Amino acid sequence: MADLPPERLDAFARPFTHIGVDYFGPMEVVVGRRVEKRWGMLVTCLTTRAIHIEVVHTLSTDSCIMSLRSCVARRGTPKTIYSDRGTCFIGASREMRETAAVLNHEKLMKEFSETTWKFIPPVSPHMGGSWERLVGIVKRNLLAIRPPHKPNDEVLRSLLTEVEHTVNSRPLTHVPVDDESAPALTPNHFLLGSSDGTKPFCDLDDSVAALRRTWRMSQQLANKFWKRWLTDYLPEITRRTRWYENTKPITIGDIVIIVDPKFPRNCWPKGKVIGTSVNQKDNQIRSATVRTANGVFERPVAKLAVLDVRREEL
Repeated sequence: MADLPPERLDAFARPFTHIGVDYFGPMEVVVGRRVEKRWGMLVTCLTTRAIHIEVVHTLSTDSCIMSLRSCVARRGTPKTIYSDRGTCFIGASREMRETAAVLNHEKLMKEFSETTWKFIPPVSPHMGGSWERLVGIVKRNLLAIRPPHKPNDEVLRSLLTEVEHTVNSRPLTHVPVDDESAPALTPNHFLLGSSDGTKPFCDLDDSVAALRRTWRMSQQLANKFWKRWLTDYLPEITRRTRWYENTKPITIGDIVIIVDPKFPRNCWPKGKVIGTSVNQKDNQIRSATVRTANGVFERPVAKLAVLDVRREEL
């Protein structure tokens, strides 16, 4: 397996500097006398594991860009965006690149000028595990607090905001039992300063000395959270000894079977590897191009099963 991406290990970076984006839904809402569909955009901070949820009205590129800009307005401009190859994400990435010369989009391009959009290979949700797992958590929370009747847009937005806060209150590390004064680290510690957002009471004072003292205290508190992240949470996500075992890489000419849960039952397409993609950082093969009877497909190596076919020498 590959090492964790650098974006997962970027300590002391602002939350939502590196994000993963995905959709979940659809969810039905009542608009007047008709029922319409809505989707949720889940934005995940790859470092602090905090989430941000936006309501999306359609699966179009315009809705995707507007939802991203709403997230940027409250969480800041990201440096890196990870996502799958959904049509709305590909369209949003392409439009942000191609509209650099359009006057109406100068502000948009200024906001996203330093943002890099990275796509995971097709049919490889395990490469987006850092946000795919959170989609499942959000869905379970929605099922747990589902209203008895179909909500309207206002109720749905409030509901997703409550789910966002609940997920951001989850512990990242083990929950201490003996020492109650040291609560488990949560994403809300980086966003709100505590798990539930409560702050210690202090007198209001706008003097220069008081403001300087308050600023220093806030910086010390932020550093304290990041030190706990380095000592408590980072070892948990990097302790993966079973991933250090080397396996024989796929090579051109191998006969493979494409393993895809979306295929019909008893459908196991067989093909021949005609190309491989090597990761430049660790020099490992991560995906391959396979020619089958029905076309050419690109798949991650985790979705390819190599057949032990030995050619007889004449």
